[in-house]
Amino acid sequence: MAEELFPIVDEQGNTIGKATRKECHGGTFYLHPVVHLHVFNSKGELYLQKRSMSKDIQPGKWDTSVGGHVDYGEDITTALRREAREELGITEYETKFLCSYIWQSAREKELVNDFYCIYDGDFKVDPVEIDEGRFWSMKEVEANLDKQVFTPQFNGEFERIKPLWISLVK
Repeated sequence: MAEELFPIVDEQGNTIGKATRKECHGGTFYLHPVVHLHVFNSKGELYLQKRSMSKDIQPGKWDTSVGGHVDYGEDITTALRREAREELGITEYETKFLCSYIWQSAREKELVNDFYCIYDGDFKVDPVEIDEGRFWSMKEVEANLDKQVFTPQFNGEFERIKPLWISLVK
């Protein structure tokens, strides 16, 4: 299997090059795009996934409903649909754009494209990517922030999605 290629982008998301997954995750801080989908149910709960213990970044931590890299030559919408299908087995949902932001960890730098949807259907969770998943109330999430339960990125992202979440539970 060939090594995955990711687009390298500027801060506006324009492709300016390409690099391998290893290069992007190896401390080069090449800015590369990712997609996140926050899946809420009609009760206003947020589905989170527990990352597989085999993941190279943040294994065993709870994280965004769906998250993944955009492949070189792939557009954001296609990547979002692919990741949701691969990770949760969902295909029938309507997404709404939330925001874009830059996230930098000790190993990598990502241009995150954040979306959300309301979904009450079934999931078919990918057991290679995800150890488990479930819906959380906002109160449960807030009680576990900064306790090493969630990925550092989700801890930070929570503040970005909180206004939306509040509007969904009213």
